Amino acid sequence: MSTLLFFILSVTLGGSLGAGAYYFWSRKYLANSEPQKEAIVLLERIEKVFKVVMAEGYFTEIYNYQHDKNIWNLIKDKKKALIIAKAKVLVGYDFGKLRYHIEGSEKKMIIDFFPEPEILSMDTDYKFYDIEQGWLNRFQSDDYTSILNEAKQTMNEKALQSDLPRIATNQVQLMMFQLAATMNWKIDMQLPEANKDLLDEYTAYKPIDAGIDSLNKKLD
Repeated sequence: MSTLLFFILSVTLGGSLGAGAYYFWSRKYLANSEPQKEAIVLLERIEKVFKVVMAEGYFTEIYNYQHDKNIWNLIKDKKKALIIAKAKVLVGYDFGKLRYHIEGSEKKMIIDFFPEPEILSMDTDYKFYDIEQGWLNRFQSDDYTSILNEAKQTMNEKALQSDLPRIATNQVQLMMFQLAATMNWKIDMQLPEANKDLLDEYTAYKPIDAGIDSLNKKLD
């Protein structure tokens, strides 16, 4: 066997053995490797609260975002997106804001101030569709943050304008009076006039506004 042929066979055999060894090693070690993950959770503080959920609502809103940028009044560079936002809203009362005093001899609880219903929690989910952007006028991280913040604010306003506060107000009063009755107590609402008018407004029936807002922005 010539020296050249022996060299070629040696290189071929060595390459085959090396490739086989690498394939075996990669299947055994690399395939089972996991990405390194590290998380640090810091508990800042714990607060005692007395908040009770009285109504729950689900909302879906559609937003159209558009931003037109004029470049030297010659080129109009446009970016736009369609956003569908969904939210689960919990409305209730913070009883820490309730002011009252007790007349124990008469088993009576006097309410001096009754707080407004408020949004206790809002779980939101957003999806972006039909995203279009120009060569220079492109979406940045600040754009997404601003859109989501404004969408959440609109959802918050819609929830407060809906029938959820009225339902929560009726629910909380029913709960309080029924609970007091089971213990042979009475509740007397001795509220300031402004507070009483506000409570009456929340108690009155209002139809749910199902309108859809949009964020049509045309900025230079």
